Formats: sequence, C-alpha cells, structure tokens
Amino acid sequence: MMLTGMHVAIIGGDARQLEVIRKLVELDAKLSLVGFDQLAHHFTGATKMSIEEVDFADLDAIILPVHGTTLDGKVNSVFSHEPIPFTEEMVQKTAKRCTVYSGISNSYLDELMKKTGRKYIQLFERDDVAIYNSIPTAEGTVMMVIQHTDFTIHGSRIAVLGLGRVGMTVARTFAALGAKVKVGARRSEHLARITEMGLEPFHLNDLEKEVRDIDVCVNTVPHLIVTASVIAKMPAHTLIIDLASKPGGTDFRYAEKRGVKAILAPGLPGVVAPKTAGQIIANVLAQLLYQDLQKRKENKQ
Repeated sequence: MMLTGMHVAIIGGDARQLEVIRKLVELDAKLSLVGFDQLAHHFTGATKMSIEEVDFADLDAIILPVHGTTLDGKVNSVFSHEPIPFTEEMVQKTAKRCTVYSGISNSYLDELMKKTGRKYIQLFERDDVAIYNSIPTAEGTVMMVIQHTDFTIHGSRIAVLGLGRVGMTVARTFAALGAKVKVGARRSEHLARITEMGLEPFHLNDLEKEVRDIDVCVNTVPHLIVTASVIAKMPAHTLIIDLASKPGGTDFRYAEKRGVKAILAPGLPGVVAPKTAGQIIANVLAQLLYQDLQKRKENKQ
C-alpha cells in the first residue's frame, strides 16, 4: 500500500501529527509541512514551508490538526509560534479531487467546506477511530481516578454513564480492575448488552436514585446529564470525571459549590498516549488516502 505520487499538506498540530508524517513518508507520499518550523527533526521526503509557499493547486489532500481550526480560521501548531491562517481562498485553489481531513469540526470549518464543496472527513466521527481511541481514553481515566482518590479502584463503586464506543471500553476496564461497575443507558439493546457484560444496568431516567452510593461517576454522554439535582444526591466524596467533548455533561458550577470534585477531561488519548493516538490517526489516514489514490487510477483507465 504505497502513496507514491500523492501530494499532501500537513498544516499544524501536535505530537500526534509527527506519527502521521512518519507513516506518510514511509508510504512515499510527497509532504508539504506547514507550522513545523520549530521542529528540529527533518523528515526525508517532507518539506517544511510557510502557508504562502504551498502549491494548493497540486494538493491531493490537506490534513489539519485533530481540533481543526479556531473559530476565526487559524490553525494552531505546537511546533510554531504563529497561528496559521486557513482560508476559503486557499481551499478554492485546490483541485476538485482534494480532500480535507481533521479530527473534529466547528462552525467555521463546516461553513468553509460547504462553500468550497471539497470532500471533508472528520476522523473522530468514524467508528474505527473512536473505538481505537477508547483504549487510551480508558487508561487515562484510570490514571485520573488513581490520582484524585484515596481508595483503591478494586472494590469501589463506579457508575459509567453511556454505553457508546468510549463507555463500553471504560466500563469493561474498571470491571477488570475489580470495581463494582454499574452502567446507565437509555436504549434497550444497550441495557441488554450491559447485562451480557456481567455489569449492572440502569436506565438514565433513574440517575438520581442510582448515584446515592457511588464513589466515582464517569460520564461519556455529550449533553447536560449530571445536573445539580443529580450531584446533590451523590456522596460528598464522589469523584466525577467527564469524558464528553466540551463543555461536557456536568454542572461544574454546582459541583464546585457543593465541594464535589468534578474534572472535564476530553481528548485524553492525546494527553496520556500521544504516540499511540498519532498512530491510530496515521493508520486510518493512510488507508483513506490509499483508497482515494486507487479510485483516481480507476477513473483514469
């Protein structure tokens, strides 16, 4: 699976992008790197340049950081002092075949991609990426519980809210460490799956009743679910870890008022295991770019 003949611009990012660069260099893609001027490492086959030097007309793909852009259209890079502009004008210069990749999107990017009509892929919307990422997320959650409690995970009572791609891995991980895990969900097939996993299911409508005896609450539901009235029913020592994307699903103001420790912890893979998180992104990107290349070859025939 080689990417010979593909020209890819990697614009900004953090340590995870280094794994993407390594992988794509290995697969013989031609890389233009923007926002890596402070990076001492040189990759053969990859050229560091400013955004003004990029030949957008020649690009087959643009890879933005996991967080995409800021709301005013800038791309941040930990390897550069200056935020990099990413504009409609730049994308319009690309060929119709050019695909733009980021981890997640925002209103600026959504609007930009709609106007330019280019193919746009949000990697974190994909099941495979989310499931692979749930592994470092679960490990990071274990780390945080150990750091912020004075009791063992073994034997503690943990409520996991939501049995999505992250919730399932988190629940299984804590159960394997000997915690008494109960999992809240709404869908009947999720409640059935929780039972099958040997864990205690409950319906999220009963959340207030179910938190009365817990030590840790791990939320994965991306809307306000751990409300003031839920927090009011928790024991004072309960630790809340919210893994949902910002702003999370917890009333942090009330938690603080009541003295319940609540931590918003989105993006744990990039924090606890940037190398693995980068390899997950790199492997999926390599596959998608290769599929693009194959399609183009078939169309030429």
